[in-house]
Amino acid sequence: MEVFSDKLDVFWNGFLGTVQMCLLAAVGALILGALVAVLRISPIPPLRAVGTAYVTVFRNVPLTVVMFFAAFALPLLGSDASFLKIPGLRDVIKPLGTDLPYFRFATIALTLYTTAFVCEALRSGIGAVPLGQAEAARSLGLSFTQNLRHVVLPQAWKLAIVPLGSVIIAMVKNSALAAAFGVIVTLMGVVDELVSQQYYDAVPVFLGVAVGFLILTIPLGLLLDMVERSQKKVATR
Repeated sequence: MEVFSDKLDVFWNGFLGTVQMCLLAAVGALILGALVAVLRISPIPPLRAVGTAYVTVFRNVPLTVVMFFAAFALPLLGSDASFLKIPGLRDVIKPLGTDLPYFRFATIALTLYTTAFVCEALRSGIGAVPLGQAEAARSLGLSFTQNLRHVVLPQAWKLAIVPLGSVIIAMVKNSALAAAFGVIVTLMGVVDELVSQQYYDAVPVFLGVAVGFLILTIPLGLLLDMVERSQKKVATR
C-alpha cells in the first residue's frame, strides 16, 4: 500500500484531470442537449428528423466506438481539436493546451455521447410541463421560440434535474474509457502509469482509482436524493 504515500501526486493529478474533463463535457452536453431537445420537438419535420437521428445514433453506438472515431478519425480529417484551446480556459485546464490532443478528443467524444442522453432527459421534463401552459402561451401570441424560452424550458429544467443528474453521474463513470485512448491525465490513466510502466501492484492502484470515482459520484447521488425528496414534498402540498 506504499503506492498511496509514494505516488499521491499521481493520483491527485489523475483525479483533477477527470474532474476537468467531466466539467467540460457536462457543460458541453447540457448546452448541446438542450439544442437537440429543441430540434426533437420542433414543428419543422426536417429539424425533428435531425434531432431524432442524432439521438438514435449516439444512444445506440457504444462510447468506445465514439472515442475511437474521435481519437483516430479526427486527425485523419486534419483536426487536432484546437478550437478547444480557448484563451484563459486552457490556462485553467492545462491538458487543453498540450501538444498531445487526446484529452481534447476524449472530451469531444464524451460530450457528443452524453448529449443524446441529456436531450432525452430534458425532453422528459418538457413532456411533464402541463400542456395547458404551452397552449395559454400560444393564445397570448407567443411564438414557438418564445414559448420554449419563457414558459416551457424553465420548467423543464427543474423537472428534469434528477434524470439529468443521473446522466452526469453516468458520464463521470464513462470518462474512465478515455485512458484506453492515450489520456493519461485521468484516474484510469493512473493505472497505466503506475501498473504498466512502474510495476506497482494492481490491486491497491485500482482501489485508489475506485475511491477517486466514489468521491466524485457519491456526493452527486446524495444531492440528487435531496432534490428528489424536496420535489416530492412540493408536489404533495
